[in-house]
Amino acid sequence: MKLKGIIFDVDGTIADTEEIHRQAFNQTFDEYDINWHWSVEDYRKILFISGGKERFRKFLNEDETLKIRIENPESFVKELHKRKSEHYRSILKNGDIELRPGVIRLINEARDKGIQIGVATSSSMANLTTLFNKTLDMEPSELFNSIVTSDTVQDKKPSPAAYQCVLAGLGLEAESCVAIEDTQNGNLAALAAGLKTIITTHAYTIDNDFTGASIVANHLGEPDQPYTKSQGIDYDKSYVDIKLLNNIISNSADNKDDRTNNTTSNIVSINN
Repeated sequence: MKLKGIIFDVDGTIADTEEIHRQAFNQTFDEYDINWHWSVEDYRKILFISGGKERFRKFLNEDETLKIRIENPESFVKELHKRKSEHYRSILKNGDIELRPGVIRLINEARDKGIQIGVATSSSMANLTTLFNKTLDMEPSELFNSIVTSDTVQDKKPSPAAYQCVLAGLGLEAESCVAIEDTQNGNLAALAAGLKTIITTHAYTIDNDFTGASIVANHLGEPDQPYTKSQGIDYDKSYVDIKLLNNIISNSADNKDDRTNNTTSNIVSINN
């Protein structure tokens, strides 16, 4: 079996945006006079909760003092999230952000070889558009064949729903695709959808549990900027390219064939 599709997460995977999100959350807390402040260490733990609204909702439910002030908690959560997203996009537009090493190279290589590319993110289309307008002066639809955001799928990772929706949009089977992720929840979501995963860690997720991932590295790497691999099979490569992804897909198919052959052999032995 050959590689037919690559599915990217966005925040922390395509670009190091998690710190921008943290700043946007804290700006929102200050603006609304909420006595919360998420430090870097706090945010590492908070990232185990997928989705901005879900994070607001959890902290609001645990803050008895704040709950007394709020007449309609769910409406307040939506208001906070809307304002936080506006802060995030403002910081993104006015700041200096680049795509992570290897991302655009891998996207271009895939496009050149006719391999489909998708996005499965818990972020919004507005955030995605701002990121690619800023970094590449392009629309997401110019790069990706299937895009699933929080606007289209409500179930957050580790639910496989976003990945299942992207696969449906690409018209591909999970066995022919690889997901690129950065968090434990993202890895779990992709694996649950039947995908092989490559994890590119960063300061917020380096200590996550990435059991089941084919490769865990600090980034996708470049020919002149090799990745540092912390987990996975050694494919005698220093960066992620289409050849490496094909090796991952082939290795998975070979293992599946071995398991099938072993099962058949066992059945014959029992029947004899």
